[in-house]
Amino acid sequence: MIVLLAASCGGGGGSGTSPRNLDNACSILEQRPGYYRAFRSAERRWGVPVHVQMATIYQESKFDSDARTPFRYSLGVIPIGRQSSAFGYSQALDGTWDEYLADVGRRGARRDNIRDATDFMGWYMDLSRKELGIPMSDARRHYLAYHEGRAGYRRGSYNAKSWLLRVSTQVGERAVLYERQLRNCRAAR
Repeated sequence: MIVLLAASCGGGGGSGTSPRNLDNACSILEQRPGYYRAFRSAERRWGVPVHVQMATIYQESKFDSDARTPFRYSLGVIPIGRQSSAFGYSQALDGTWDEYLADVGRRGARRDNIRDATDFMGWYMDLSRKELGIPMSDARRHYLAYHEGRAGYRRGSYNAKSWLLRVSTQVGERAVLYERQLRNCRAAR
């Protein structure tokens, strides 16, 4: 009974399943009303537009609260651990998540909670804006800094990764798509 009650709330820890039709921002928000509240809260606190957050979460986890990196294998068959400690909606690494928790004082925050994950992303992107001068509306460059870390972004490490440049362009294009869709979306009012 308690599990069913908690699952019906729709805004806390995720169910692990993504919404349907991830190419439609309105559909995502209609299926998960708690998402919009979380996105707006992070936008108010950190200044990151909703569509930039949504495009980044799409790329990182496809809105799967329990997303993890794939396993690595020894000899092609023996699992030896995951590729990284990235977990949750935002795919935050353990060390970066711990830095966030210490900096903002949110000891109980969880990476599989949409509100906590969006606050983390806002915090990270706000630091990228301050340290690297990336405008909050620039989803492509924020994604590069998010993926490579601010030090890697500063060094231009992404320039040696054509696949990452391609992905960051897709994140930017998705942000534009989501922004356009959100203008006419009842769920976003």
